[in-house]
Amino acid sequence: MSREHPLSLHRALPVIVIVALGALLFLALRGPVWWQRVYHPLRYETAIAASAEKNGIDPYLIAAVINAESGFDRTQVSSAGAVGLMQLMPTTAMEVVAAEGFNQSVNAENLKAADLNIALGSRHLADLLGRYTDTQTALAAYNAGSGNVDRWMSEQGVTTLTVAGFSETRAYVERVLSERARYAELYPHAFGGK
Repeated sequence: MSREHPLSLHRALPVIVIVALGALLFLALRGPVWWQRVYHPLRYETAIAASAEKNGIDPYLIAAVINAESGFDRTQVSSAGAVGLMQLMPTTAMEVVAAEGFNQSVNAENLKAADLNIALGSRHLADLLGRYTDTQTALAAYNAGSGNVDRWMSEQGVTTLTVAGFSETRAYVERVLSERARYAELYPHAFGGK
């Protein structure tokens, strides 16, 4: 009866793959800046800066939301129907247009335009930041919807959402806040040093 060698290819291959993926993750998190920027792209700086200034919000937060929502793919459409860079639902975009008095029609196709999507998504984010008392709750509402966040807070009897029980929303909020810090670190002068 022959025994198989303990380091045969079919046993070593999973270990090799795990080590390679671990090395890529390390490089993405703490490798050279140029390598980290591959995993944290920044595009549309002018539109982000203009929307951030107009709405009084952090441009790095907008960049982080864009990266978390679409990875800077302006043509992305989610299975739920959210469109573009900031993954806006067309109904939400129409509400923002109506509230702001924009002279613009909104549909799924023109929400793929970077400038429009960033302008409307930033305005929506600014509205949420104004409505809720902290950034984490506003980001939770951006991800899960204001109705859900209001219901969760009512059920918990709080004015600031503790997202500990909502794993998908908690992961989203943590990711965006982490990405915001990473963008500020990787692109310190992208928005005039703000």
